[in-house]
Amino acid sequence: MSGESVLALKNVTKKFGGITAVDNLTIPSIDRGEFVTFLGPSGCGKTTLLRMIAGFYYPTAGSVIMHGQEINDLPPEKRRTSMVFQNYALFPHMSVFGNIAYGLKLRKLPKVDIRQKVLNILKIVQLEGLGDRKPTELSGGQQQRVALARCIVIEPEIILLDEPLSNLDANLRVQMREEIRKIQQSLNLTTIFVTHDQEEAMSMSDRIVVMNQGRIEQTGTPTEIYEKPSTLFVAGFIGYINLIPGQIVSRKVHAMKISTAACELLNTNVDLRDLNIGDKVKVIIRPESVNLEKKPSAGAQNAFNGRILNSTYVGSIVRYTLEVDCLDTPFIVDVANPEGRGIFKRGENVKISLPTKFHCIRV
Repeated sequence: MSGESVLALKNVTKKFGGITAVDNLTIPSIDRGEFVTFLGPSGCGKTTLLRMIAGFYYPTAGSVIMHGQEINDLPPEKRRTSMVFQNYALFPHMSVFGNIAYGLKLRKLPKVDIRQKVLNILKIVQLEGLGDRKPTELSGGQQQRVALARCIVIEPEIILLDEPLSNLDANLRVQMREEIRKIQQSLNLTTIFVTHDQEEAMSMSDRIVVMNQGRIEQTGTPTEIYEKPSTLFVAGFIGYINLIPGQIVSRKVHAMKISTAACELLNTNVDLRDLNIGDKVKVIIRPESVNLEKKPSAGAQNAFNGRILNSTYVGSIVRYTLEVDCLDTPFIVDVANPEGRGIFKRGENVKISLPTKFHCIRV
């Protein structure tokens, strides 16, 4: 990333009749070479926002800005953007070469230049030697690469990807997201990616914009979004969480104590400077940060007793669902290396030990 702003969105709103799909949304800057993901559940407005950037929808209010200039009224072909759709939208009657060359022909480039550009991009997306095939003769992953190549070859300012991996099986999705990220970084492409898949967003993005009901809940790096969610929606949408209601009963510079129904919790997270004595909070505990032991606790720090309700073996971890008498909802714990550590039985009493550094949200 260069730090040079390519795109900005200012107070953008899009309404369809009486429905507000995007609601007064602002992103101050997306920089050259940055990979930004719009993440959220179905119907949150992320694809509508992408289509406004592309020019397929015009904003009801607000501004789409490229290089400091509003482009609200520019049609798609006048914007230096290129979009990969969910269904790839390849021309079935054209060869791979023809599909990729299509945009270049519209720009009336010389044939020799078109051929060289297409051959170069085929090499980049690892489709050398397949230029004469039709899309129907390709695998899903290869079709996805053709769509990406057709998007890149016209050298747009911004690549727009609308859930391009959703039609692939799980293993191929993992492979393709790694390949897309590698291509994006090698060519320094400014990229906006739309997905509802948290793992895709976490593994590919420089920055994630979490959306809900047409608005931004939080913007940040994958680490910030996962470890320091700013709202309960973000905390719950990104991976599994355990929420423990509590109240801050003491506060020092480097530590606080939180009274909960389970036990009094010590928290040494110094980033929570805005929380004060008396504040009601939700303690956020990720399942992988919890330790389980066979010996029930008796006054140990940040520890309390639970009982195994269920266990799910998924290879690298066992995910336990536990009952804690003083909590209203089951407690989720992920334990790594189940073969080496053994698996607890249903009904077994255990000690649940929490870390002494964790995130909280004021409620």
